[in-house]
Amino acid sequence: MEEKLDKELMALVKNKYRPALEELYDRYIKLIYGFIFKFTNGNEEKTKEIVQLVFLKLWTTKSSYNPEKGNFVNWLLTVTRNVCVDYVRKDSVHIRNNKQMDLSKPIDIEDPNNDIENGLINSEIAKAKNKLSKPQKRLIDLLYWKGYSLTEIAKIENEPIGTIKSRLHQSLKQLKKYLEVGDL
Repeated sequence: MEEKLDKELMALVKNKYRPALEELYDRYIKLIYGFIFKFTNGNEEKTKEIVQLVFLKLWTTKSSYNPEKGNFVNWLLTVTRNVCVDYVRKDSVHIRNNKQMDLSKPIDIEDPNNDIENGLINSEIAKAKNKLSKPQKRLIDLLYWKGYSLTEIAKIENEPIGTIKSRLHQSLKQLKKYLEVGDL
């Protein structure tokens, strides 16, 4: 599986070939986990839950990656972002519907060792992001953390959409490289 391209793996995933999904998981878990961890403001439980939802979406979705429309990593991060947004929307509806706090349940206290692990993950993401140029950092922040579309970002930055897409491609390529094991 390791020698297969991402597009070949996704074709196999679409045909329910589990080892292909496992290979994609191995290739991209660090990037996906880091992205979601930042999106959830460091909530490890939500991050783990959303990671599962992302890979479940890859397994069950009827739509698939089209290499003619862009790089796989861009498509995967877009899928991840959409899953994150859906999760947050559902979570906020659930919170609104359950405003009364159930005091009969014990309060869950996090394991202090998680702080160390969270700190290491945040440190890796920060190091990778700091290696990007200022325009690249701004683009990542606007697109993934603030939720602007590429068209909106092009208007904000007063640049052609093609320039923004190219910058995004280069930014994601660099982030992937920086987040791979041993590169930090």
